[in-house]
Amino acid sequence: MSLIHDFSTWEPLLRFLRDGNVEGRAVPGSHVAGRIGRGGWSLPVRRRRPQPGRALQAGDMREEFAVVGRVQRALAESGFDDVSFGAEISPSGATVLHVFDPSPAAEPGIGSAHPGSLILVEGAVPEPWRRLPDPVPGAVPAPSADPDLLARTLRERLPDAVGASEAEIAAAEARLAVALPEELKALYRVVGARDVVSEDPAADYAAMDRLSQAVGCELFPLDELYVADASSRPAPWQFAAMEAVVTPPDAAVQGVVGSPGWIVFADNGGGDRIAVDLTPGPGGYSGQVIMLSHEENIGAELLADSLTDLVTKQHRDEQQVRRGDRPPAVARVNAASLTSVEEAAHPDLEVLSIGVWNGEPFSLAPVVGLPRLRTLTAYPGTLADPLEIGRLTGLEYLRLGPEEWRVLLDAGAVPRSLSAAAIEVHGDRHPLPIVALANELLALWDRPPITRTTLEGHLGPVA
Repeated sequence: MSLIHDFSTWEPLLRFLRDGNVEGRAVPGSHVAGRIGRGGWSLPVRRRRPQPGRALQAGDMREEFAVVGRVQRALAESGFDDVSFGAEISPSGATVLHVFDPSPAAEPGIGSAHPGSLILVEGAVPEPWRRLPDPVPGAVPAPSADPDLLARTLRERLPDAVGASEAEIAAAEARLAVALPEELKALYRVVGARDVVSEDPAADYAAMDRLSQAVGCELFPLDELYVADASSRPAPWQFAAMEAVVTPPDAAVQGVVGSPGWIVFADNGGGDRIAVDLTPGPGGYSGQVIMLSHEENIGAELLADSLTDLVTKQHRDEQQVRRGDRPPAVARVNAASLTSVEEAAHPDLEVLSIGVWNGEPFSLAPVVGLPRLRTLTAYPGTLADPLEIGRLTGLEYLRLGPEEWRVLLDAGAVPRSLSAAAIEVHGDRHPLPIVALANELLALWDRPPITRTTLEGHLGPVA
């Protein structure tokens, strides 16, 4: 038996959770639930407040680290990345533990024991991740693009740098299956060799710092260049399905997730990737320099019209990012945004999110027949008639509360167009019925269920 399915693995953690909230655990029908992964965890823990003027220290969480670490070691032994659980602990200490193994058809819940999005179609990704950039047959390099000036500037700043050979550049092009633009090749002909730095750590750091100062970013070695296509920016369905590809007519950068023409060659030092863009927007230039934020799932920001501009900083102050208003492709109806579904209805609407609302529930009639509507999320209790969802024939992602899903399941009205689905859970709800509901949905598509192992044990009296 796997250690993750052994009650003794969980006993210290369960006792820690029980003893940390004796009053709550003594309530009949109460439970504890959480999720533990190899790199983090989410637990219903009441942590002690540190003394005023003092931050929470690792020592303050020593016991929590110890009991979680025991489960994490069992995870590693089992080959799982994460596991969720729910347990009923009686006042006497008798305990029933439910361990929910990960399913290839369910994304992990975020900060919750409940499952994340259910992947109903194997390998499915949201529509923005399937979108390629529009063709740009008329795109040309910026007037400021000057490979010779770029090379001269870098040689002046880095006289001892060793450049990459033509064979190394050709090998990079073959690996990437794309021809590098002349400016990028000019850059690597000056600074592209790996032996530009010493094996001595201090000298290595100093050399890398000089290189970063000279180029204006943290340059990748030539053999670490990569193409930032959509697959290089994975995101959970919960977030990815809420995005939409929008490229205004005058945009310099296309609003796609990724592109076969985005060649990443550097980092800004904060986790944001820098690339040359060979598939610019209508108002951009081929070979312009863009930045892909690590905090965003889609799109990129224009940094410079050319690599020459980036390095020489001749026109940096003139660069502007067009952000504009929220596109009509994504609409949010809630107490703080749009206040009716009618306001959201638009032929270009792709994503409709109905959030917290204290008024009368909404009808979906205004968005029936919209040709591009593919995502609907609705906060529990906000739909007047969940069966109206059956009239939205193009949905690929649907997130509803448990009660709304129950209506659809009982009526046999779950849309068959779905590629993924999610159950929106609020409050301290036991994961057992939520997992059962998730498995009903997975069964409609013959997808692997979330498996449950139930273990019984005794924690002893409260200390």
